[in-house]
Amino acid sequence: MKQYDEWNEIKKQTQQINSNLCIKAREIYWTRIGINIGNEEYGKGSDFVRPVIIIRQLTHDLFIGVPTTTTIKSNNDYFHNISYREKINHTVVQSSAMILQQKVFSKKRLLSKIGTVNKEEFKVIVLKLKNLIDPTEVVGLPEGEL
Repeated sequence: MKQYDEWNEIKKQTQQINSNLCIKAREIYWTRIGINIGNEEYGKGSDFVRPVIIIRQLTHDLFIGVPTTTTIKSNNDYFHNISYREKINHTVVQSSAMILQQKVFSKKRLLSKIGTVNKEEFKVIVLKLKNLIDPTEVVGLPEGEL
């Protein structure tokens, strides 16, 4: 059974946060995603967190983000494999950006920065997002990426 009641308590605390974080595209943050419905991605652990790549800040409080998973997926329309160096212990993390799970998040959900996606990988992620939204016009992906 999913932990909706536990997540609801964390969500109430998260709502009270006043975030003045300065975020930038390509940064990866531990993000309180919560418990969601059906096959929507959800967070893990007691804070219901998951790494999320900042795609674009929309307003002072909102940004578009792409959650990641350490389960390595095949590079295709919906996933893109990345590696990044963790900010704290400097280890290299292999993960998959879940393009199909992109969404708008509040900055209140952000806990701490853990890394940054390199520029080349970020460009591919953005192109895959564009192609997800408009699959009739496939743009600029390297050979074999779709």
